[in-house]
Amino acid sequence: MTKLARNHPDEILIGLVSISDRASSGVYEDKGIPALEAWLGTALASPWRVETRLIQDDAATISATLVELVDNVGCDLVLTTGGTGPSRRDVTPEATLAVGTKEMPGFGEQMRQISLNFVPTAILSRQVAVIRETAERAALIVNLPGQPKSIKETLEGLRDETGAVAVPGIFAAVPYCIDLIGGPYVETNASVVAAFRPKSAQRAPR
Repeated sequence: MTKLARNHPDEILIGLVSISDRASSGVYEDKGIPALEAWLGTALASPWRVETRLIQDDAATISATLVELVDNVGCDLVLTTGGTGPSRRDVTPEATLAVGTKEMPGFGEQMRQISLNFVPTAILSRQVAVIRETAERAALIVNLPGQPKSIKETLEGLRDETGAVAVPGIFAAVPYCIDLIGGPYVETNASVVAAFRPKSAQRAPR
């Protein structure tokens, strides 16, 4: 796969990786990638494009796929779903840490805080996030839960009965992180998730 060319200077290239032995072998239909694509379609207000991969729960395959999407395809952001529990086949966090140059522990901490509002077993999830840096570029890689409902909650956050944000979702921090590692300027639909940037990093409205 050759590197994708941006159609617009602000277009973000996003890799979506669904990690499941059974879905990748055709036992059942993958729901992770469609859920992510649907959510991104409502949340992003600036240009975006995705490159998708459906792979087995194997550490070497996961690491190789992440490297391919960042180094060869040129993704600025890679979101994975699946393989983050405590079972023997759940190796996504280890495979992600193996290709990262900086760990970003706040992402995993916040995802578990969000999920703990619903189930005590949220403490069993092991999602991690890393920056992968090469000589040419850098990208943010984030592990997400496997269930579409949990994916939406962790990205978007939780709202109270008035509609105000009660628990921030992790995606609020993603655009500024992409700025800091040299990626495109990503804008979001505030009604879904409001991207947070310091005033000094904000562009004037278009």
